[in-house]
Amino acid sequence: MKYRACCFALMLLLGVVAVWAQRFDDLFSDRTLRVDYIFSGNANTQQISVDELRCAEGWYGRRANMDKLLLRGNGRIVMTDTTACDTLYITSFSTLFQEWQSTEEAAKVHKSFENVFLLPMPRKPVDVTVMLTDTHGRSSARFTHRVDPSDILIRPAQKAYEWQYVRKGGDSRGCIDFTFVPEGYTQDEMSLFLRDCRESVDAILSHEPFKSMADCLNFVAVLAPSAESGVSIPHKSLWRNTVLNSNFDTFYSARYLTTLHLKRLHDVLSGVPCEHILILANTDNYGGGGIFNSYLMTAAHNAMARPVIVHELGHSFAGLGDEYYYDDQYEEMYPAGTEPWEPNITTLADFGSKWADMLPRDVKIPTTPSGKNIYTELGVYEGGGYQSKGVYRPVQECRMKINAAPGFCPVCERAIKRMIEYHTAK
Repeated sequence: MKYRACCFALMLLLGVVAVWAQRFDDLFSDRTLRVDYIFSGNANTQQISVDELRCAEGWYGRRANMDKLLLRGNGRIVMTDTTACDTLYITSFSTLFQEWQSTEEAAKVHKSFENVFLLPMPRKPVDVTVMLTDTHGRSSARFTHRVDPSDILIRPAQKAYEWQYVRKGGDSRGCIDFTFVPEGYTQDEMSLFLRDCRESVDAILSHEPFKSMADCLNFVAVLAPSAESGVSIPHKSLWRNTVLNSNFDTFYSARYLTTLHLKRLHDVLSGVPCEHILILANTDNYGGGGIFNSYLMTAAHNAMARPVIVHELGHSFAGLGDEYYYDDQYEEMYPAGTEPWEPNITTLADFGSKWADMLPRDVKIPTTPSGKNIYTELGVYEGGGYQSKGVYRPVQECRMKINAAPGFCPVCERAIKRMIEYHTAK
């Protein structure tokens, strides 16, 4: 009886796996639907508008866990059948627009921001819903529109640039395609860009769990030159004509390096295997930025370039929060009583959903720093998410707190591993 029960259970499991493998092909074609949106508003209002739909051959995103979220993010996009009864695909994200809403400027002016999302192309008409949330995780804006894959106004994407593998772990269907985009490298500097890509891959794969899961990771480089070398640094009165029109001083923060031109970014990526975007900027000026499920950008030639790209990858890929803190100028970022969605910080509102299961039994909450084993001794240490009070982190020092840390803490490692498994599940 036990043998038959085990065989029956195995058949059920294999059946579930087979159903999921068939489910993608039943629901979607092997194409990518690109949806361009405009998010606009000010500190108190949010509007969502469709800008344009495009399509491209090949789908490089996940083919399992399609109706499941691993992290909540600051917003989500949901594809449902036209009866709105069945979720076909869901993903979460964060945006520069929502970050900008917390700035002083947003209290004075109304602005618009480009946002681009890549979805699997449905075989039948579907409804797509975009929802933005506030710092409490509550819906603050919601917009639903229908997408018909036979719509003649869905513009076919055209291949823009040549690309090549920097390192290939396996077939895209079972791997995550991390794609490098050059910013501020001229045609004559493409060999320098490829060298920087290789060094960045080495830096990433020197950290766990990327190192032990390297066979699940592909690294691609797009050869997209800029007209001028370098990037724009407004506080130095330097402006460059570059392929992504990026700049430092985002939101008037000198070290914050981003591009607001997401449509141009995805034009550059047209026809390229891509699931996650890494932008290397040809500058030695310190800085960068990472936006969850959007992109990371980092200065490639600063002395801290390699630690920074790993830190920013923690943000953009795994949704990790910053563990450093200031003098509470961002105190409303993580309000008391609301548990942050980032897996490595907590307000203790729902600590059981974080790393409580990893703590030794005798650890006190909050935990007093001991000064010993500062990179690995798990606890609940106050200070994180830009706030010195009310937000807690897992260890005294981690790559998500300081560049000098040798790697990610155990909590961050687990979060990254879960994200890799989420994207590569069969």
